[in-house]
Amino acid sequence: MLEMNEYVRVMQKLYGKSLILESPTDFHPVLNFYFTDALAHIDFTLGILAYNYMSPRNIMSMEYMRWRVDEAKVGERAYFPGFINWLKTEHPEMFEELPMLWSGVYDSDDPAQYRSFRIVLNPDDKSPIPADYLSTFVDEFFDPKFVKQLYGTSALARLFDEYARSRSA
Repeated sequence: MLEMNEYVRVMQKLYGKSLILESPTDFHPVLNFYFTDALAHIDFTLGILAYNYMSPRNIMSMEYMRWRVDEAKVGERAYFPGFINWLKTEHPEMFEELPMLWSGVYDSDDPAQYRSFRIVLNPDDKSPIPADYLSTFVDEFFDPKFVKQLYGTSALARLFDEYARSRSA
């Protein structure tokens, strides 16, 4: 690390968060996977912007992210992108409550995407994602109201299970 830039500060904010008062073992397995996946993409994007691209930290993150790409295709995890689009049309109030990163990346009408594991809001914009956006993503994923939706008994989890059953039938 050459200097303490704005991305390092957001990374410190991310690593200052905790689920110590939660029970992640009770989280819905697919929602938990995509929660962790989003945090990994936030971390990777911050790492690329805060440190040298070929730093050991970023090299290890790239290897981990490659593994997650294949894991996203396993079982009901493969339904998640379609689920987000289904929420948008069938349950827009629930879609509106999702973290901006989930609703952006998985909404087929939104240009946001993961590109080479980095978060890209607009593929035509070549400038780095502003640190304030990444900070907002961190806040949204650790908002207590959202974290409660990760539990297996939550409304979001029940809707996902309903969606998955309709796809596997």
